[in-house]
Amino acid sequence: MALKRTLRADPNISMSSMTDIVFLLLIFFLVTSTLVNPNALKLLLPKSTGQVSSKATVSVSIKDWGEDRYTYHINGDEQPVAFADVEDGLVELLQNEEDPTFSIYSDESVPIKEIVQVMNIAKRNHYKVILATQPE
Repeated sequence: MALKRTLRADPNISMSSMTDIVFLLLIFFLVTSTLVNPNALKLLLPKSTGQVSSKATVSVSIKDWGEDRYTYHINGDEQPVAFADVEDGLVELLQNEEDPTFSIYSDESVPIKEIVQVMNIAKRNHYKVILATQPE
């Protein structure tokens, strides 16, 4: 009697579960790598009880005029400067400074977006920034 085996072992291995695991690990590492080094600006925030070690020689004031209109003033000048000219003015005033530092004065009603734009100027030019606050 010749009995033949009808079931044969399949030599192929399904890789779909392995690709799912690799894909999930890839997503996990991509997400966690963006959280490790966030894009943040280092600020020298003055404390209300003491003095800041570095003195700012230049100041930028941001004033809110309502209806999403903001004016920028360099060194307390009453004549406002367009935002496109703020960087050129800062570079001109701070080019000969050994430790270039400037301070930002802004109204409470100015959105953080406007302040961050001025901070980005400092980051591009490797300046230190002091965000001026009032003591409580």
